[in-house]
Amino acid sequence: MGPRRLAAFCLLAAAITVRAGGITAVGSSSALQTAGPAGAPTASQTPPSAPASGYAGSDTCATCHTTEEESLKGTQHAQAKNPSTPAAAHGCESCHGPGQAHVDDEQKGHIQKFPQMKPGEINATCLTCHNRGEHAGWEGSAHERRNLSCATCHSVHSPKSFTHQLVKGNETELCVTCHRVQVAKTERSVAHMPVREGKMACTSCHNPHGSIGNVKALKTGSSVGELCTSCHTEMRGPVLWEHVPVRENCATCHDPHGSSNDRMLVVRMPFLCQRCHVATKHPASLYDTDEITVKKSNRMFGRSCVNCHSNIHGSNHPSGQFFMR
Repeated sequence: MGPRRLAAFCLLAAAITVRAGGITAVGSSSALQTAGPAGAPTASQTPPSAPASGYAGSDTCATCHTTEEESLKGTQHAQAKNPSTPAAAHGCESCHGPGQAHVDDEQKGHIQKFPQMKPGEINATCLTCHNRGEHAGWEGSAHERRNLSCATCHSVHSPKSFTHQLVKGNETELCVTCHRVQVAKTERSVAHMPVREGKMACTSCHNPHGSIGNVKALKTGSSVGELCTSCHTEMRGPVLWEHVPVRENCATCHDPHGSSNDRMLVVRMPFLCQRCHVATKHPASLYDTDEITVKKSNRMFGRSCVNCHSNIHGSNHPSGQFFMR
């Protein structure tokens, strides 16, 4: 081998050795720990994450608002293990907004104060989380159109009920603040819904947050009849001979909130039937006064018309067009 070839071979071997050594140094764990600018923290020395910009943290809020902090304990909003709760996000600031500016301000502004907010602003805050399930129909509902807010019925920090964080002790006490006539009917002694005994509540039939494609904020079906037959299945049918008012609306004859008449009828018998059926075949009608006052017709007492027409909700009998027994 000549001198020139020997020199070239030595230079090539040295270059390969240096390059291999560089690769080994960079790929080793010691190189990872020492890499980076001088003075920069290593991976094992990275400090814990601080609150996001503008947020003070719930611990800072609790230094002044201890009562509010205590009121949240044990509620759904305070379940940090549930990723859908405020406690799992920014805590107090999930609802009230970033609080660092509020902490720095001597006037204590720059925060969402719900008692001072408009109903639409309160609802927008709550709907950031409560926008599914039974709350999906809130926008455009009867309660929203009347400018009610979530805080009208619910309280996060000072609830009075064990369920749903209501501002009153139970649903009936809450609903009566506006729906006085309907709640008063439930107290009627003759025929009433079992609301006052606690077997039912207003939300058994209604969804106060609104319903999609239904009337009167009803929870089931798309009509009053469908809701009623979800419990009163014996009235559902099918039947051969249908009574038209029954199929149209149960509330044509019955008052669903309670009545002073038997079977929660809106008018006592036979006057209920005589609102539609006035015929000469049955002389003891409302307009035949002599038959009522002098002859004492038996059609004016007891079960009246349904003494004979007992299948009034519909019939499968051959003579069923007259809804006979």
